[in-house]
Amino acid sequence: MPTYNPEHEDHRLDSLIRFFSRPAPESGKIISHPDPRVEEMSRLNREPLRKASVLIPVIKPTASSRSHIVLTLRSDNLNSHAGQVSFPGGSREHHDSDNIETALRESEEEIGLNPDAVEIIGQLGEFLLPSGFEVTPVIGLVEPEPQLTPCPIEVNEIFMAPTELLLDPEAYTESIVEFAGQPRKILELYYEGYRIWGATAVILHHLATQINIEAGQ
Repeated sequence: MPTYNPEHEDHRLDSLIRFFSRPAPESGKIISHPDPRVEEMSRLNREPLRKASVLIPVIKPTASSRSHIVLTLRSDNLNSHAGQVSFPGGSREHHDSDNIETALRESEEEIGLNPDAVEIIGQLGEFLLPSGFEVTPVIGLVEPEPQLTPCPIEVNEIFMAPTELLLDPEAYTESIVEFAGQPRKILELYYEGYRIWGATAVILHHLATQINIEAGQ
């Protein structure tokens, strides 16, 4: 696990903001799964992929606190990804005008985040899931100390992890899990007892990697 110098703890936040200051930096890109076989399973899904969006809420730093990213621990009673660390988000509804509206609506429903408190700075490319979803991550800046309340049906817990950690590509490790009866490669990261893996880790690692490439690191 990398160690962090508090004097430099928000450099990656600065890089994130610079990255999305360019016009549509992720337009047309697909977020690749670390195991290409999983991505191929998604593409071969017989049913059309259902559109979904998640919000990556980045809490701005203060003079005494560093920047963090809001994550949720999903309810154990959900049909998919139960008990996993996730971003707030979900399926697009017919009344949603775009990915941003979906991400903001779902975030308000799941964690009580007021859409007016979010400054959207950009979107990533799509991430295809074998469960039949095409997920678009939306990135938003949030003022410090937001009022958040978990929806008890969907969210067991809301927690925050340092932006500097989550946007460090070197913080992630590769592991093997069994999926559909076969060993599959995944990415994962541990923070204060939380296991961040699956789609959440892939999305964060992709974002971290793209920011580093742009910064020439």
